Amino acid sequence: MDVPETWYARSGDVNIAYQVAGDGPFDVVFVPGYVSHVELGWETPRHGDLRRRLASFARLIVFDKRGTGMSDPVDGVPSLETRMDDLRGVMDAAGSKRAAIIGLEEGVPMSVLFAATYPERTAALVLWGGYARAMWAPDYPWGWTAEAYRGLLEADLELFGPRDKAVDLFTRRFGEGPAENVDYYRHCVSPSMMIALNRMNAEIDVRPVLPAIRVPTLVIHGDSDRVVPVEASRYLAERIPAARAVELAGVDHLPAGADLGRLCDELERFLVPVCTAADADEEVEPESVLATVLFTDLVGSTAKAAELGDRGWRELLEQHHGQIRGQLARFRGVELDTAGDGFFARFDGPARAIRCACAAREAVAELGLEIRAGLHTGECELLDGKVTGIAVSIGARVAAEAGPGEVLVSSTVKDLVAGSGLEFEDRGLHELKGVPGEWRLYSVATRA
Repeated sequence: MDVPETWYARSGDVNIAYQVAGDGPFDVVFVPGYVSHVELGWETPRHGDLRRRLASFARLIVFDKRGTGMSDPVDGVPSLETRMDDLRGVMDAAGSKRAAIIGLEEGVPMSVLFAATYPERTAALVLWGGYARAMWAPDYPWGWTAEAYRGLLEADLELFGPRDKAVDLFTRRFGEGPAENVDYYRHCVSPSMMIALNRMNAEIDVRPVLPAIRVPTLVIHGDSDRVVPVEASRYLAERIPAARAVELAGVDHLPAGADLGRLCDELERFLVPVCTAADADEEVEPESVLATVLFTDLVGSTAKAAELGDRGWRELLEQHHGQIRGQLARFRGVELDTAGDGFFARFDGPARAIRCACAAREAVAELGLEIRAGLHTGECELLDGKVTGIAVSIGARVAAEAGPGEVLVSSTVKDLVAGSGLEFEDRGLHELKGVPGEWRLYSVATRA
């Protein structure tokens, strides 16, 4: 198979390199691991053989994440939400309304978030050799410790040192040592971007999202994986509803030859019946989605209304509503309800929701008004264009705990915006009325 043409999709102000190969009956988007290169990947046996096999039974879309490969270099650390926007942009540019998403290693958390947020665009989900969280925690013992993670970064940076040392490193870690593999990875990423990606990965935690995945899911892992422990995939499979788990005996992290063939057999066996059972272009209306809900409430509205009188208060309230709606439009929020002087809205990304809340706070301050806001991310049931469920109740309760001028978020929201540049102050554990357990809440730093 010839190397396909490289195209560029616009995502915000960044160009994302992508290719389309094969003409199968359904689309597959491959979300790469740590780093990639859409063109040079065809020349390395592991990556090239995988792409050719996938393109033999599907229309394959491959892309380089921002900051890697042939996509634009970027400053700072890209968040999972930003990467979701990049994936949507690539699908739109490639004319793909709905596709099976295959996430490898570091691409797994973003694929999880995408499938839960956009089930109508996800025909199936494959999670290969990945994890929901990178770092160790008392309830996640197979994550990396801080010391071990620093060691991994130091080893990765040896890639940019003497060639013989880099080849030896790859042989020990991945079982692949030829110089062409080292050349490939050197073209995939710069040292500075590798450090930035490493920093973002250390903050990833999509564990709360797993129960919200409602698309057919395959979790696959080689039991001889020397990079990501198989327990990480078992954790994923146990918490994703109806997920199918496959562990391949004797298969390493990035297999080649016959082992790669075995893995691709499993992918084809899973994807073909699922993705050809219905027209991939058929409009799908999911029953639930992962969403971030925002509640705002005016502070001291009763006293203000008494001060201004009915007419004056009505005019000021109309200005308040106009400011809030302007920010909702700016940050792609969907207004769901307006009760008196408060707003209820939903977003498809938590960082956008936080920035909307902060911008709304500043906008109404110019009117001499003050709001409090609360946000939570969770699985919401869809009903006549509205969202309902426990996640909505939690969002309302978080808002009730916020102080004047404060934007308060649940720990779930905080965990999902790693790499966004947002900063938080711990507000401790709270009992939310009508919601089981204790919830740790965070206040968005004013400078956000």
